[in-house]
Amino acid sequence: MYRLIYTSMSETTAQKDQKEIIRVSVSEAARLFGVNAQTIRRAIKNQEITYVVVAGRYKINFESLVKWSQMKTTVKNKTNQQGIGQYVSKWKINNTLYSPSAKSLKKRKK
Repeated sequence: MYRLIYTSMSETTAQKDQKEIIRVSVSEAARLFGVNAQTIRRAIKNQEITYVVVAGRYKINFESLVKWSQMKTTVKNKTNQQGIGQYVSKWKINNTLYSPSAKSLKKRKK
């Protein structure tokens, strides 16, 4: 049995406008950004990043974590050397829609 579900236009646009919130633990954040877990806990204590407590554990809002990491020079450097930033040069993005090459940019201008 199949059932059709009809939604109004306002419901579908409201769903598109909502962003999915990604949350990570303290240890995951420390590994991703190449810093000590104590650095993450200090940022929580100083209210530099947003979080929620789930079952007695901090779950950190990933978006606020990225913004925090870009504001702190030492964290930004550690991210590039020891965290996820060290792998960026190895990523090969083939989809020119999201990462256009110089050649494809010239084609679009013509």
